[in-house]
Amino acid sequence: MTGPSIEPKAHSHGLGDIPFSKLATHGSFDVNDFPVPNGREEEWRFTPLRRLKGLHDGSAVADGTDKVDIDAPEGVTVETVGRDDARLGTAGMPADRVIAQAYSSFEQATVVTVARGAAPDRPVTIRREAQGGTRYDQFVIDVQPLAEAIVVLEQTGTGVRAGSVDVHVGEGARLTLVSLQDWDRDAVDVTQHNAQVEKDATFKSIVVTLGGDLVRLSPKVAYKGRGGNAELHGLYFTGDDQHHEHRSLIDHNISNTRSRVEYKGALSGKGAHGVWIGDVIIGEGTTGTDSYEHNRNLQLTDDTRVDSVPNLEIFTGEVEGAGHAAASGRLDDIHLFYLRSRGIPEDEARRLVIRGYFLELINRIPVEELAEEIMAKVERKLAAHE
Repeated sequence: MTGPSIEPKAHSHGLGDIPFSKLATHGSFDVNDFPVPNGREEEWRFTPLRRLKGLHDGSAVADGTDKVDIDAPEGVTVETVGRDDARLGTAGMPADRVIAQAYSSFEQATVVTVARGAAPDRPVTIRREAQGGTRYDQFVIDVQPLAEAIVVLEQTGTGVRAGSVDVHVGEGARLTLVSLQDWDRDAVDVTQHNAQVEKDATFKSIVVTLGGDLVRLSPKVAYKGRGGNAELHGLYFTGDDQHHEHRSLIDHNISNTRSRVEYKGALSGKGAHGVWIGDVIIGEGTTGTDSYEHNRNLQLTDDTRVDSVPNLEIFTGEVEGAGHAAASGRLDDIHLFYLRSRGIPEDEARRLVIRGYFLELINRIPVEELAEEIMAKVERKLAAHE
């Protein structure tokens, strides 16, 4: 299944065209519309291409298998569909060559639908265990108008994975999507999340990345009606030689829309590399946009690397609010001193400070057992790096 490519349009305010948006990358379902990256491109300059196992140049052969188990409560349907299903590819186009390769290569897709007006009594849980090899996947989550749901995507196992998760949040609907990347230490994962948020709908994304050798996750949001609200929250704990990269894009293409982006990372160990790219576009002719993005990183050891780049492009003078911030640094010695002065050993004091650092984000997870499990995983990873 292929589709047309889309190039960004020049914005005009009646005084002639101004340059193309630097953030609105083109999209295409055709892998041939993207050159093979060499690492000098802006969108690839932080990604170690040699560790992509051939995903970027077409040499990766689809030979992997997954074990997928889906717990779907009443009001939710699950389908396995072929490439010709009309719902596929409607939430957003691939923004890079790897995602286009995944779209060109998958054989079947999983579609999860929450019926109109439904409010399931428990989360929809998708447990995906990669069982080696290379695999390309497509997931569609369709929350129909006035429905309200929590969807949890838990990803574990080993192998090389690439694909898309397409999200449709219907008019007046509410969706919380929790995506946990707890891959084995040698796994590679390149995934794009595409969300379409309709009138008066609310979409909340909570991304937790702990495992893998290389994880590159790109959440993207566009609006289809006024009153749309999107919140993107993320937590990553990056250890020895791990590469965790998160690249969000919020496109405020419609008036009276809101977004909040907050990602927090901790890095510990030789060669740990965390990347956060936060892009926000406030489109020409829009009014009443309210947007803010923020990234913070704790570097727990000296031999880690952080690249944190917030970007904001505004093509209108009628903005409710817009801003961004990024900060990286070491643990606050004052906090550690305070705890140690009360008899708490240094290792325990470090755990308490980091627990508090992540707690606000973890508390946003609306599934208590999952939130506790993630905090336990964070603490185990911290203990392993002490």
